[in-house]
Amino acid sequence: MKIEIQIKPKPEILDPQGKAVSKSLHALGFSEVKNVHVGKWIEVDVSDDIHPDQLKARVSEMCEKLLANLVIENFHFEIKK
Repeated sequence: MKIEIQIKPKPEILDPQGKAVSKSLHALGFSEVKNVHVGKWIEVDVSDDIHPDQLKARVSEMCEKLLANLVIENFHFEIKK
């Protein structure tokens, strides 16, 4: 199974990378852009023999312990079969 994990800065956190991309898009003529947030997308392959409820708990644990900085980031994941 595949797990797709999205990690983004929390809305109240300054996102300098997003600001730089937003400014660059405006400079290139994309004036309709209001805001940009830059995050991470991680794909993890896991064995098929784990129960879906247990898998959700394990992926949350992965994100909380290593993949996301919970002080400044939020995460969301989707299990793909």
